[in-house]
Amino acid sequence: MAKIAVIYYSLYSHCKTLAETALAAAKADGADAEIFQVPETLSEEILTKMHAAPKAEYPVITTEKLTEFDGYIFVIPTRYGRAVGQFSAFFDATGGLWAKQALSKKFATIITSTGTQHGGQETTALTTLPFFAHHGIIYVPLGYATGDLMRMDQILAGGPWGAGTLAAADGSRQPSELELSIVGVHAKHFTGVVSQFVKGA
Repeated sequence: MAKIAVIYYSLYSHCKTLAETALAAAKADGADAEIFQVPETLSEEILTKMHAAPKAEYPVITTEKLTEFDGYIFVIPTRYGRAVGQFSAFFDATGGLWAKQALSKKFATIITSTGTQHGGQETTALTTLPFFAHHGIIYVPLGYATGDLMRMDQILAGGPWGAGTLAAADGSRQPSELELSIVGVHAKHFTGVVSQFVKGA
């Protein structure tokens, strides 16, 4: 059974919703899946001034905990077209694992959230790949695992790099039913790839 960690950061709950959807889909596809948050870097004072949503009760991931899993579903909010600072800080803390190549041959995939349609979903995935490359982590894109990615009848996030949502510039838009459905497909697709490797097929 593949062990998968769903790891997210969420300021206004959009990525939390995506992560919970991915977790449920991975479990439904037979994975031993757990959910974690990356460590917060902002003070409570700043979070209050930003009107941030209360943190969920999910555990905070540590760098050493990464070694216990076969694959990671990273749910990453975008800031200026790249991963949010909390994720960057977490990635930067993995130097000890890099020195031992402890994450080599692990798998990872990326789900994103942006404020606008052109806010950097693809560039967030693209600029996260160097982290994977240096650790020897194998990146698994969504591809076009579902034809829903080609729909044009409604506003829709996501693409071959990975599923996602659009939060609107003020955070008022919540993930749509279609976006959550694609997140589920993405998580199951990733689980299938990791499970095949674990089984040695």
